Amino acid sequence: MANIEPYAAKGVWDPPAYAQAVKVTGAQTILYIAGQVAYDDEGNTAHSGDFKAQARAALHALKAQVEAGGGTMRNIVKVNTYLTDIRHRADYGPIREEFFGKRMPAHTLVAVAALAQPEFLIEVEAVAVL
Repeated sequence: MANIEPYAAKGVWDPPAYAQAVKVTGAQTILYIAGQVAYDDEGNTAHSGDFKAQARAALHALKAQVEAGGGTMRNIVKVNTYLTDIRHRADYGPIREEFFGKRMPAHTLVAVAALAQPEFLIEVEAVAVL
């Protein structure tokens, strides 16, 4: 079983919402989960114009992917989140806490000009270790 230890180097600020770094030892399997977005059952954009609904849908998809690989959200060690409008950052924090709890794994959040379809407002990718 993998041992996952979040940490921050001495002298580097240790934020309360995510880990600056994550050390993994004893891992047997690594899952690389592609960017998850808000798709409906037919592969079309779900929840057009509704950031919060898209964020929850993307994180539900991420959770489903890690569970299908044999893990849980606690096995995720790195998350990259892409927003098409940085103003959604304030709305995203409480939603991601619903899925990860108060302390996230190592996490990067960036604003981008666009995602694969213009209706997508958020995309979330991750790495998990089992």
